[in-house]
Amino acid sequence: MGLTLIMLTAELIAPRQFRLVEQEIAAPAAGELQVRVDAVGICGSDLHSYTEGAVGDTPAVYPMVLGHEPAGTVVRVGAGVTGWSVGDRAALEPALYCYHCEYCRAGRHNVCANIRFLSTPGNPGFFREFVNLPPSNLLAVPPELSMELASLVELLTIASLKVAGVGRIWAVDPLAHRRELARSLGADAAIDPSAVDVVKQIDADTGGRGVDCAIDCAAAEDTVNQAIRAVRNGGRVVLTGIHSGALVPFDTSNLRRKEVTLFNVRRSNDESPAALKLLVERTAWFAPMVTHRRELGNIADAFEIAAGYLDGVGKMMVVAKA
Repeated sequence: MGLTLIMLTAELIAPRQFRLVEQEIAAPAAGELQVRVDAVGICGSDLHSYTEGAVGDTPAVYPMVLGHEPAGTVVRVGAGVTGWSVGDRAALEPALYCYHCEYCRAGRHNVCANIRFLSTPGNPGFFREFVNLPPSNLLAVPPELSMELASLVELLTIASLKVAGVGRIWAVDPLAHRRELARSLGADAAIDPSAVDVVKQIDADTGGRGVDCAIDCAAAEDTVNQAIRAVRNGGRVVLTGIHSGALVPFDTSNLRRKEVTLFNVRRSNDESPAALKLLVERTAWFAPMVTHRRELGNIADAFEIAAGYLDGVGKMMVVAKA
């Protein structure tokens, strides 16, 4: 049996309040790897827990460890594990699937009936120095890709649309620096919703037709209804953001009249290898997204900046060493 380690962990103990604690982590069990967490991106759902004390209808249970966009380095290999060695670098999948429920057997692991998602109450996330994981939760990262970019395997919507060959992309964001980031990733137009009526602008740009697909990544106030109003007849609205409340008003008249198809997306499902390949092939394209980094010991500062959209922040990284 290996020795336990003492690691630093950042716990959210109340809205907008972290504490740093030292905790033990056991040696990896048979069939597990122990990974040093090198970089973790702060996600929008992390910010919901931090600012609101809940993610949708799931309240925070304190203390809890957030963080689910990680990359790290293998430091110990448990018995029976093959194909991995100490020093190997990997993007880390935060969801632990059962692989035997009807959804897993149908290939829809992202809606596994028995999912354990690391960074939810009772399932500590990655704002800590080490974690033990099964090999299936590691995706090998080539040496030319930084750990910070490797943590972006939950790919950005605009970049994915651009690579898929979408003809024209409109991005909507109230912050100027984020609109510029959207343009750099491939948006053909970036609209300031505080300056113009988004739906009227898109209606004018499309000759009154509307867009084929509207994706609500923001889940803020009336954004889902803006998406419904901006889409064409028979079009598609996709919900990827997480609303603060469990119940959200919908513009059902336009939804019905246009016969809009409404899709929900929960994270990703087997797209990580393709996302990693894209990150490697277009590193220079994605590099500007990572604008800020703070060490784990300064996580309070990291969240304050990210939550307030301060200092031109794009993606904030919590790293082992800045």
